[in-house]
Amino acid sequence: MEIQRRRSRMRRARTGKRIELTSRDIEIFKLLSRYRYLRSTYIHAFVGGASETRFKERLGDLFHEGYLDRPSRQWEMADCRHRPVIHELGAGARRVLEQQNAAQEPRTWLGASVHRQFTHSLMVCETLASIELGTRLCPGVRFISWPEILAKAPASTRASPVPFRFPAPATSCGVVPDGLFGLEYLFGEAKTYRFFALETDRGTMPIVRSDQNQTSYMGKLAAYQDLISRQVYKSHLGIPNLLVLTVTTDNQRLEEIMSRFTEQGDGAAAFLFKVLADRERTLPVPQLVTEPWQRIRSLPLRIDR
Repeated sequence: MEIQRRRSRMRRARTGKRIELTSRDIEIFKLLSRYRYLRSTYIHAFVGGASETRFKERLGDLFHEGYLDRPSRQWEMADCRHRPVIHELGAGARRVLEQQNAAQEPRTWLGASVHRQFTHSLMVCETLASIELGTRLCPGVRFISWPEILAKAPASTRASPVPFRFPAPATSCGVVPDGLFGLEYLFGEAKTYRFFALETDRGTMPIVRSDQNQTSYMGKLAAYQDLISRQVYKSHLGIPNLLVLTVTTDNQRLEEIMSRFTEQGDGAAAFLFKVLADRERTLPVPQLVTEPWQRIRSLPLRIDR
């Protein structure tokens, strides 16, 4: 009796199995063209399916036959063998999307090359994806993606090679958020909007530096404070407001950031803070939308309201 060997999660083992692509497979490909990296749990939350086990088996087939890739950097992460597998588009999926002219505009500005800061790139994707999933639980709230924001921006911004970079005074190179999105709120026939710059902080950047010419997290927040006070978001993107979300992985670090930020002066109400440990992101975190964010000298704020 022949024993069927279990396929490796880490190494592709083609069997020559013929894959009949389904509409859900195409949705998976589209999703991964919007978000560069996603775990299987996030993909399942977006595209659905009655059996999560069968769904993982299908992702396995798509990986082993070359439609999806599994970035090798994930196998360097702690407990990687016990966490949901991270996927990205493979050559097969890209070919299918090109043939169907179905590729999606990305939610992030992560490049196509291998990322030196892989864990940070993953955190950006999962945080934005969690927020998009969270809006689906909130009647009357719609997620506005970066491409939709850019499509309505001034012509000069649309023509820029780096439209996501907020311009700054000559003494600075500008501010590039990790992500940018908006929320549309429907009240009867009336609509209101909030827009958000996202910063995902993994504790690798010093909070402060003695040399102000070197990068620090407080320096980045001060740059945001400046562009908000000058309403640069209006001239650059044509949006009516901007709030800054900081998601970090450690309570102690968040306390220090917020403590030091109290020394920064006015405008603190535009900055929202939350802790999200790595293990918490194993599953989607729609609570980013439905649970309050901390603020300094202001009441906590739920962004779904």
